Amino acid sequence: MKIGVVCYPTFGGSGVVATELGIQFAKRGHEVHFITYERPARLDVFMSNVYFHEVLPFKYSLFKYTPYETTLAGRMVDVVKNEKLDVLHVHYAIPHASVAFMAKSILKTQGIEIPVITTLHGTDITLIGKDPALSPVVEFSINNSDGVSAVSHFLKDATHQNFNITREIDVIYNFIDFEKFQKTDKSHFKKAIAPNGEKILTHISNFRSVKRAEDAIFIFKNVYQSIPSKLFMIGDGPERSKLEKICREIGLCHEIRFLGKQGAIGELLSISDLFLLPSSNESFGLAALEAMALEVPVISTNAGGIPEVNVHGETGYLSEIGDVEDMSKNAIHILSDESRHQQFRANAFKKAQEFNVQKIVPQYEALYERAIERCKGVMV
Repeated sequence: MKIGVVCYPTFGGSGVVATELGIQFAKRGHEVHFITYERPARLDVFMSNVYFHEVLPFKYSLFKYTPYETTLAGRMVDVVKNEKLDVLHVHYAIPHASVAFMAKSILKTQGIEIPVITTLHGTDITLIGKDPALSPVVEFSINNSDGVSAVSHFLKDATHQNFNITREIDVIYNFIDFEKFQKTDKSHFKKAIAPNGEKILTHISNFRSVKRAEDAIFIFKNVYQSIPSKLFMIGDGPERSKLEKICREIGLCHEIRFLGKQGAIGELLSISDLFLLPSSNESFGLAALEAMALEVPVISTNAGGIPEVNVHGETGYLSEIGDVEDMSKNAIHILSDESRHQQFRANAFKKAQEFNVQKIVPQYEALYERAIERCKGVMV
Protein backbone atom coordinates (compact mmCIF):
# COMPACT_ATOMS: atom_id res chain seq x y z
CA MET A 1 0.00 0.00 0.00
CA LYS A 2 0.90 3.65 -0.45
CA ILE A 3 0.03 5.35 2.82
CA GLY A 4 -0.21 9.07 3.58
CA VAL A 5 0.37 10.01 7.24
CA VAL A 6 -0.71 13.38 8.62
CA CYS A 7 0.35 14.23 12.17
CA TYR A 8 1.92 16.78 14.46
CA PRO A 9 5.70 16.39 14.12
CA THR A 10 6.41 16.91 17.82
CA PHE A 11 7.50 14.80 20.81
CA GLY A 12 3.84 14.56 21.87
CA GLY A 13 2.16 11.17 22.06
CA SER A 14 0.16 11.41 18.84
CA GLY A 15 3.18 12.49 16.81
CA VAL A 16 5.36 9.76 18.29
CA VAL A 17 2.77 7.06 17.62
CA ALA A 18 2.11 8.28 14.08
CA THR A 19 5.81 8.37 13.21
CA GLU A 20 6.66 5.01 14.77
CA LEU A 21 3.65 3.44 13.07
CA GLY A 22 4.72 4.84 9.71
CA ILE A 23 8.21 3.43 10.17
CA GLN A 24 6.73 0.03 11.00
CA PHE A 25 4.63 0.11 7.82
CA ALA A 26 7.75 0.90 5.82
CA LYS A 27 9.54 -2.06 7.41
CA ARG A 28 6.68 -4.25 6.22
CA GLY A 29 7.17 -3.08 2.64
CA HIS A 30 4.56 -0.34 2.38
CA GLU A 31 5.37 3.09 0.93
CA VAL A 32 4.84 5.81 3.53
CA HIS A 33 4.43 9.54 2.92
CA PHE A 34 4.50 11.91 5.90
CA ILE A 35 2.67 15.20 5.28
CA THR A 36 3.26 17.89 7.92
CA TYR A 37 4.88 21.26 8.57
CA GLU A 38 8.28 19.87 9.58
CA ARG A 39 10.07 16.57 9.71
CA PRO A 40 8.64 14.48 12.59
CA ALA A 41 10.90 14.34 15.65
CA ARG A 42 11.10 10.54 15.62
CA LEU A 43 11.65 10.26 11.87
CA ASP A 44 15.39 9.92 12.39
CA VAL A 45 16.10 7.01 10.06
CA PHE A 46 16.58 6.82 6.31
CA MET A 47 14.45 4.29 4.51
CA SER A 48 14.02 4.11 0.75
CA ASN A 49 10.23 3.82 1.00
CA VAL A 50 9.67 6.68 3.49
CA TYR A 51 8.99 10.18 2.15
CA PHE A 52 8.46 13.56 3.80
CA HIS A 53 6.31 16.28 2.22
CA GLU A 54 6.65 19.63 3.96
CA VAL A 55 3.63 21.88 4.31
CA LEU A 56 4.99 25.38 3.77
CA PRO A 57 3.16 28.32 5.37
CA PHE A 58 1.37 30.71 3.05
CA LYS A 59 2.05 34.28 4.09
CA TYR A 60 0.10 37.29 2.89
CA SER A 61 -0.37 40.67 4.55
CA LEU A 62 -4.15 40.31 4.53
CA PHE A 63 -4.02 37.29 6.84
CA LYS A 64 -3.56 37.89 10.55
CA TYR A 65 -3.13 34.12 11.01
CA THR A 66 -1.47 31.78 8.52
CA PRO A 67 -4.21 29.57 6.96
CA TYR A 68 -2.48 26.30 7.81
CA GLU A 69 -5.54 24.12 7.29
CA THR A 70 -5.98 25.38 3.73
CA THR A 71 -2.36 24.88 2.78
CA LEU A 72 -2.38 21.43 4.41
CA ALA A 73 -5.46 20.43 2.41
CA GLY A 74 -3.82 21.59 -0.79
CA ARG A 75 -0.66 19.65 0.02
CA MET A 76 -2.66 16.53 0.81
CA VAL A 77 -4.45 16.79 -2.55
CA ASP A 78 -1.13 17.21 -4.33
CA VAL A 79 0.52 14.22 -2.64
CA VAL A 80 -2.47 11.91 -3.10
CA LYS A 81 -2.67 12.75 -6.81
CA ASN A 82 1.01 12.65 -7.68
CA GLU A 83 2.09 9.78 -5.43
CA LYS A 84 -1.11 7.80 -6.13
CA LEU A 85 -1.77 7.06 -2.48
CA ASP A 86 -4.14 4.28 -1.46
CA VAL A 87 -5.14 5.66 1.94
CA LEU A 88 -4.76 8.74 4.14
CA HIS A 89 -4.22 8.23 7.87
CA VAL A 90 -4.68 11.35 9.99
CA HIS A 91 -3.62 11.39 13.64
CA TYR A 92 -5.33 13.70 16.14
CA ALA A 93 -8.73 14.90 14.99
CA ILE A 94 -8.01 18.62 15.22
CA PRO A 95 -7.62 19.90 12.53
CA HIS A 96 -6.45 16.89 10.56
CA ALA A 97 -9.75 15.02 10.24
CA SER A 98 -11.65 18.04 8.91
CA VAL A 99 -8.79 18.95 6.58
CA ALA A 100 -8.75 15.38 5.28
CA PHE A 101 -12.50 15.65 4.54
CA MET A 102 -11.82 18.81 2.54
CA ALA A 103 -8.99 17.14 0.61
CA LYS A 104 -11.12 14.05 0.00
CA SER A 105 -13.95 16.22 -1.34
CA ILE A 106 -11.62 18.09 -3.69
CA LEU A 107 -10.15 14.84 -4.99
CA LYS A 108 -13.60 13.38 -5.55
CA THR A 109 -14.40 16.19 -8.00
CA GLN A 110 -11.35 15.03 -9.96
CA GLY A 111 -12.45 11.41 -10.05
CA ILE A 112 -10.18 10.24 -7.23
CA GLU A 113 -11.60 8.33 -4.24
CA ILE A 114 -9.27 8.15 -1.24
CA PRO A 115 -10.30 6.56 2.09
CA VAL A 116 -9.49 8.53 5.23
CA ILE A 117 -8.63 6.88 8.54
CA THR A 118 -8.79 9.05 11.67
CA THR A 119 -7.02 8.04 14.88
CA LEU A 120 -8.17 9.74 18.08
CA HIS A 121 -5.42 10.24 20.62
CA GLY A 122 -6.83 11.99 23.67
CA THR A 123 -7.13 15.72 24.19
CA ASP A 124 -8.59 16.09 20.70
CA ILE A 125 -11.64 14.41 22.29
CA THR A 126 -11.45 14.94 26.05
CA LEU A 127 -10.32 18.57 26.14
CA ILE A 128 -9.94 20.68 23.00
CA GLY A 129 -12.54 18.88 20.93
CA LYS A 130 -15.28 19.55 23.51
CA ASP A 131 -14.99 23.31 23.01
CA PRO A 132 -18.29 24.56 21.50
CA ALA A 133 -16.37 26.31 18.72
CA LEU A 134 -14.79 23.03 17.61
CA SER A 135 -17.12 20.20 18.64
CA PRO A 136 -19.46 20.35 15.59
CA VAL A 137 -16.47 20.12 13.26
CA VAL A 138 -14.89 17.27 15.23
CA GLU A 139 -18.15 15.31 15.29
CA PHE A 140 -18.74 15.82 11.57
CA SER A 141 -15.17 14.85 10.69
CA ILE A 142 -15.27 11.64 12.72
CA ASN A 143 -18.61 10.59 11.25
CA ASN A 144 -17.37 11.26 7.73
CA SER A 145 -14.10 9.34 8.08
CA ASP A 146 -13.89 5.97 6.34
CA GLY A 147 -12.41 4.36 9.44
CA VAL A 148 -11.89 5.56 13.01
CA SER A 149 -9.66 4.21 15.74
CA ALA A 150 -9.09 5.18 19.38
CA VAL A 151 -6.03 4.28 21.43
CA SER A 152 -8.00 2.91 24.39
CA HIS A 153 -11.47 1.76 25.42
CA PHE A 154 -11.58 4.77 27.73
CA LEU A 155 -11.11 7.12 24.77
CA LYS A 156 -13.70 5.29 22.67
CA ASP A 157 -16.24 5.64 25.49
CA ALA A 158 -15.34 9.32 25.98
CA THR A 159 -15.87 9.97 22.27
CA HIS A 160 -19.37 8.51 22.42
CA GLN A 161 -20.12 10.50 25.59
CA ASN A 162 -18.95 13.82 24.13
CA PHE A 163 -20.25 13.49 20.56
CA ASN A 164 -23.10 11.98 18.59
CA ILE A 165 -21.06 9.37 16.75
CA THR A 166 -22.65 7.22 14.06
CA ARG A 167 -19.52 5.48 12.82
CA GLU A 168 -17.90 2.42 14.39
CA ILE A 169 -14.73 3.13 16.39
CA ASP A 170 -12.05 0.44 16.53
CA VAL A 171 -9.90 0.31 19.65
CA ILE A 172 -6.30 -0.15 18.53
CA TYR A 173 -3.87 0.30 21.39
CA ASN A 174 -0.63 2.20 21.27
CA PHE A 175 2.37 -0.06 20.98
CA ILE A 176 6.00 -0.69 21.80
CA ASP A 177 8.78 -1.65 19.44
CA PHE A 178 10.85 -4.21 21.32
CA GLU A 179 13.64 -3.94 18.77
CA LYS A 180 14.11 -0.35 19.90
CA PHE A 181 13.16 -0.72 23.56
CA GLN A 182 15.50 -3.44 24.76
CA LYS A 183 16.95 -3.35 28.23
CA THR A 184 20.73 -3.09 28.03
CA ASP A 185 23.39 -3.15 30.69
CA LYS A 186 23.96 0.47 31.67
CA SER A 187 25.35 -0.29 35.12
CA HIS A 188 28.33 2.02 34.52
CA PHE A 189 25.93 4.85 33.68
CA LYS A 190 23.80 4.15 36.73
CA LYS A 191 26.90 4.04 38.92
CA ALA A 192 27.82 7.53 37.77
CA ILE A 193 24.33 8.86 38.58
CA ALA A 194 23.74 6.86 41.75
CA PRO A 195 27.20 6.02 43.10
CA ASN A 196 25.87 4.71 46.41
CA GLY A 197 23.21 2.44 44.97
CA GLU A 198 20.39 4.94 45.22
CA LYS A 199 17.10 4.05 43.55
CA ILE A 200 16.24 6.08 40.46
CA LEU A 201 12.67 7.31 40.00
CA THR A 202 11.69 8.77 36.62
CA HIS A 203 8.94 11.05 35.34
CA ILE A 204 8.49 11.88 31.65
CA SER A 205 6.00 14.43 30.36
CA ASN A 206 5.44 17.75 28.63
CA PHE A 207 5.23 19.49 32.03
CA ARG A 208 1.67 20.73 31.51
CA SER A 209 -0.86 21.00 34.31
CA VAL A 210 -2.69 17.82 33.28
CA LYS A 211 0.50 15.83 33.97
CA ARG A 212 0.63 16.98 37.61
CA ALA A 213 4.44 16.79 37.51
CA GLU A 214 4.64 18.51 40.91
CA ASP A 215 3.07 15.38 42.39
CA ALA A 216 6.01 13.38 41.06
CA ILE A 217 8.35 15.68 43.02
CA PHE A 218 6.34 15.33 46.23
CA ILE A 219 6.16 11.55 45.83
CA PHE A 220 9.92 11.53 45.43
CA LYS A 221 10.32 13.70 48.55
CA ASN A 222 8.45 11.09 50.59
CA VAL A 223 10.36 8.18 49.08
CA TYR A 224 13.68 9.96 49.63
CA GLN A 225 12.96 10.24 53.36
CA SER A 226 12.78 6.43 53.56
CA ILE A 227 15.01 5.17 50.75
CA PRO A 228 18.14 6.80 49.26
CA SER A 229 17.05 7.82 45.78
CA LYS A 230 17.31 10.17 42.81
CA LEU A 231 14.66 11.63 40.50
CA PHE A 232 14.84 12.17 36.73
CA MET A 233 12.46 14.80 35.37
CA ILE A 234 12.52 14.26 31.62
CA GLY A 235 10.81 16.64 29.21
CA ASP A 236 10.01 20.31 29.11
CA GLY A 237 7.01 22.59 29.11
CA PRO A 238 5.26 25.59 30.62
CA GLU A 239 5.49 24.42 34.24
CA ARG A 240 9.21 23.71 34.33
CA SER A 241 10.16 26.90 36.18
CA LYS A 242 7.44 26.22 38.75
CA LEU A 243 8.77 22.69 39.25
CA GLU A 244 12.34 23.90 39.65
CA LYS A 245 11.12 26.38 42.28
CA ILE A 246 9.46 23.54 44.21
CA CYS A 247 12.74 21.61 44.17
CA ARG A 248 14.53 24.58 45.68
CA GLU A 249 11.84 25.10 48.31
CA ILE A 250 12.03 21.49 49.53
CA GLY A 251 15.83 21.50 49.38
CA LEU A 252 16.25 18.55 47.01
CA CYS A 253 17.74 20.16 43.90
CA HIS A 254 20.89 18.09 44.37
CA GLU A 255 18.87 14.85 44.06
CA ILE A 256 16.54 15.90 41.23
CA ARG A 257 17.80 16.21 37.67
CA PHE A 258 15.87 18.12 35.01
CA LEU A 259 17.08 16.52 31.79
CA GLY A 260 14.92 18.33 29.22
CA LYS A 261 13.69 16.60 26.08
CA GLN A 262 15.62 13.43 25.41
CA GLY A 263 15.96 11.26 22.34
CA ALA A 264 17.60 8.33 24.16
CA ILE A 265 14.66 7.60 26.45
CA GLY A 266 15.50 3.90 26.47
CA GLU A 267 18.90 4.42 28.05
CA LEU A 268 17.44 6.50 30.87
CA LEU A 269 14.62 4.05 31.51
CA SER A 270 17.12 1.18 31.50
CA ILE A 271 18.67 2.52 34.70
CA SER A 272 15.36 3.51 36.31
CA ASP A 273 13.81 1.60 39.21
CA LEU A 274 10.35 3.14 39.22
CA PHE A 275 8.24 5.26 36.87
CA LEU A 276 5.89 7.99 38.13
CA LEU A 277 2.77 8.96 36.17
CA PRO A 278 0.52 11.11 38.41
CA SER A 279 -1.54 12.60 35.54
CA SER A 280 -5.11 13.83 35.97
CA ASN A 281 -5.92 12.49 32.51
CA GLU A 282 -4.23 10.10 30.08
CA SER A 283 -5.97 8.54 27.10
CA PHE A 284 -3.53 5.62 27.20
CA GLY A 285 -0.23 6.17 29.02
CA LEU A 286 2.42 5.59 26.36
CA ALA A 287 5.24 6.77 28.64
CA ALA A 288 4.23 4.14 31.19
CA LEU A 289 4.22 1.43 28.52
CA GLU A 290 7.72 2.39 27.40
CA ALA A 291 8.88 2.15 31.01
CA MET A 292 7.25 -1.26 31.45
CA ALA A 293 8.92 -2.53 28.28
CA LEU A 294 12.22 -1.86 30.04
CA GLU A 295 11.12 -3.65 33.21
CA VAL A 296 10.25 -0.52 35.19
CA PRO A 297 7.18 -0.78 37.48
CA VAL A 298 4.72 2.12 37.39
CA ILE A 299 3.19 4.24 40.12
CA SER A 300 0.27 6.09 38.58
CA THR A 301 -3.20 7.49 38.97
CA ASN A 302 -6.22 5.54 37.83
CA ALA A 303 -7.11 8.24 35.31
CA GLY A 304 -8.39 7.64 31.80
CA GLY A 305 -6.86 4.71 29.96
CA ILE A 306 -3.97 4.14 32.38
CA PRO A 307 -5.62 1.10 34.05
CA GLU A 308 -5.66 -0.58 30.64
CA VAL A 309 -1.85 -0.51 30.76
CA ASN A 310 -0.79 -0.47 34.41
CA VAL A 311 -2.36 -3.34 36.37
CA HIS A 312 -2.88 -2.55 40.05
CA GLY A 313 -0.80 -4.76 42.34
CA GLU A 314 0.87 -6.49 39.41
CA THR A 315 2.83 -4.08 37.18
CA GLY A 316 2.65 -1.25 39.71
CA TYR A 317 -0.08 0.54 41.62
CA LEU A 318 -2.99 2.87 40.84
CA SER A 319 -4.12 5.70 43.12
CA GLU A 320 -6.71 8.45 43.04
CA ILE A 321 -5.70 11.67 41.31
CA GLY A 322 -3.73 13.88 43.69
CA ASP A 323 -3.29 11.21 46.38
CA VAL A 324 0.43 11.76 46.83
CA GLU A 325 0.50 9.91 50.14
CA ASP A 326 -0.92 6.71 48.65
CA MET A 327 1.39 6.88 45.64
CA SER A 328 4.35 7.44 47.97
CA LYS A 329 3.35 4.48 50.14
CA ASN A 330 3.06 2.25 47.06
CA ALA A 331 6.42 3.39 45.72
CA ILE A 332 8.13 2.62 49.02
CA HIS A 333 6.37 -0.76 49.16
CA ILE A 334 7.88 -1.78 45.81
CA LEU A 335 11.36 -0.35 46.38
CA SER A 336 11.85 -1.50 49.96
CA ASP A 337 12.00 -5.21 49.12
CA GLU A 338 14.36 -6.36 46.36
CA SER A 339 12.56 -9.64 45.59
CA ARG A 340 9.24 -7.82 45.43
CA HIS A 341 10.79 -5.18 43.18
CA GLN A 342 12.11 -7.84 40.82
CA GLN A 343 8.68 -9.49 40.63
CA PHE A 344 7.06 -6.18 39.71
CA ARG A 345 9.77 -5.69 37.08
CA ALA A 346 9.03 -9.07 35.53
CA ASN A 347 5.27 -8.45 35.59
CA ALA A 348 5.69 -5.06 33.93
CA PHE A 349 7.73 -6.54 31.10
CA LYS A 350 5.26 -9.38 30.60
CA LYS A 351 2.30 -6.98 30.39
CA ALA A 352 4.17 -4.72 27.94
CA GLN A 353 4.52 -7.63 25.55
CA GLU A 354 0.77 -7.54 24.99
CA PHE A 355 1.35 -4.23 23.19
CA ASN A 356 4.13 -5.48 20.93
CA VAL A 357 4.09 -3.54 17.68
CA GLN A 358 4.03 -6.82 15.77
CA LYS A 359 0.55 -7.44 17.21
CA ILE A 360 -0.74 -3.91 16.65
CA VAL A 361 0.35 -3.05 13.09
CA PRO A 362 -1.74 -5.83 11.47
CA GLN A 363 -4.82 -4.32 13.12
CA TYR A 364 -4.17 -1.04 11.32
CA GLU A 365 -3.50 -2.85 8.06
CA ALA A 366 -6.86 -4.60 8.39
CA LEU A 367 -8.57 -1.27 9.07
CA TYR A 368 -6.95 0.20 5.95
CA GLU A 369 -7.95 -2.75 3.81
CA ARG A 370 -11.58 -2.58 4.90
CA ALA A 371 -11.71 1.14 4.15
CA ILE A 372 -10.08 0.67 0.74
CA GLU A 373 -12.55 -2.09 -0.17
CA ARG A 374 -15.51 0.08 0.85
CA CYS A 375 -14.07 2.92 -1.19
CA LYS A 376 -13.76 0.66 -4.24
CA GLY A 377 -17.40 -0.32 -3.77
CA VAL A 378 -18.39 3.36 -3.91
CA MET A 379 -16.35 3.85 -7.10
CA VAL A 380 -18.08 0.87 -8.77
